[in-house]
Amino acid sequence: GTARHDREMAIQARRSLYKTTDPLERLRLQCLAKGSAGIKGLGKAFKIIDGNNSRTLDFNEFLRGLHDYAVMISKEEAQELFLKFDKDGSGTIDFDEFLVTLRPPMSNARKEIIMQVFRKLDKTGDGVITIEDLRGVYNVKYHPKYQNGDWTEDQVFRAFLDNFDSPYEKDGRVTTEEFMNYYAGVSASIDTDVYFIIMMKNAWKL
Repeated sequence: GTARHDREMAIQARRSLYKTTDPLERLRLQCLAKGSAGIKGLGKAFKIIDGNNSRTLDFNEFLRGLHDYAVMISKEEAQELFLKFDKDGSGTIDFDEFLVTLRPPMSNARKEIIMQVFRKLDKTGDGVITIEDLRGVYNVKYHPKYQNGDWTEDQVFRAFLDNFDSPYEKDGRVTTEEFMNYYAGVSASIDTDVYFIIMMKNAWKL
């Protein structure tokens, strides 16, 4: 179902783009027009540019990241966005914070079901999902690469975690923030809370 949602969301986002003048909303819609991983993709573009791993960008790096990700944005709009995030006037922005703000807003009902799934997966209760947590919760037997012997159980778990892991550091540890970021993209493609909740319950057997 996700591929269909992605297509619908991309079409919706492109339609809404013509109606909004707010630079943040325009950037959000351009990311969503690339599918539910669109915001994560922008994070990857920023990571490549942030050569010194400072997790911050100055204005030129920020603009380059947007252009590398093929975002249609004028220099003036980019400047307006940048100033909105450079709260302390340091001339740099924290791009983790930026990506969180870019995340489509979600109702409390959606956040709650996402957290229920997170708690189910986080068996040790330490606020991070790791390979150890997934044993016994996530069944690898149906994974095609496990079936044909290409991957071990741990490799399947790791690939699964990489879906949620922030593009900054794929460390095999998924935080609540990263999990929320991922599902905010999925959520943007689903109109009603009821349908989103049913989908999550079915997918995770809650």
